Amino acid sequence: MRAPHSDLPLALDEVSLRAGETGILDRISLTIRPGAPTLIVGPNGAGKSSLLRVCMGLLAPTAGGVSWGGRRDARPLRRAFVFQRPVMLRRSVAANVAYALAQAGCPRRLRALRVEELLDSVSLSGLAARPARSLSGGEQQKLALARALARDPELLFLDEPTANLDPAATRGVEEIVRAAAGAGIKIVMASHDLGQVRRLAGEVLFMVRGCLREQSEADAFLDRPSTPEAAAFLRGDIVL
Repeated sequence: MRAPHSDLPLALDEVSLRAGETGILDRISLTIRPGAPTLIVGPNGAGKSSLLRVCMGLLAPTAGGVSWGGRRDARPLRRAFVFQRPVMLRRSVAANVAYALAQAGCPRRLRALRVEELLDSVSLSGLAARPARSLSGGEQQKLALARALARDPELLFLDEPTANLDPAATRGVEEIVRAAAGAGIKIVMASHDLGQVRRLAGEVLFMVRGCLREQSEADAFLDRPSTPEAAAFLRGDIVL
């Protein structure tokens, strides 16, 4: 069997995005390669979520181009996206995962086993029969991650998945993210939490006003920012 095409590296070439007269992303060029998680940080309104959606292929840029593994028309067969507030299907926890597996083309005979494996990987095995919409916020985010992992993704995009969670739930989600990265999945994640950046990131993208201001290794960004905006952001100053 022919090996599937890789979606990496992911490359943006002078990508801009506008909504009417409003600029959202401004001439962003970057390359994302395999490796440790890439975290996107910046003040509110910087364009982090929009950048993730363009990288996933959910939004088409107004100008410039996006390529996955050198192809601009690559279907998102092994890309997955988890939103900050995921939508739960009106069915059980297990059925939510089974639906994701069916959408990903998993053979019916294998689905029950894969549902069990995926729920175990996100520590939800004991809640398989519970209605998904009755879960806590942290449990719903774990279920959203299980559904994303059902696609066997090479690239996993996460839009501030712990923004509304308490510390215990945040730790649980971060453990899943860390395990996924350790299994070779490339994580690209927006975050508002600099502590989370220290815990998870191998690389940081820093954005201000729709522009990519820095792309560097996490230690270098956190300890030796190269732009005044990044230094101010790390101090906790308001960056406009």
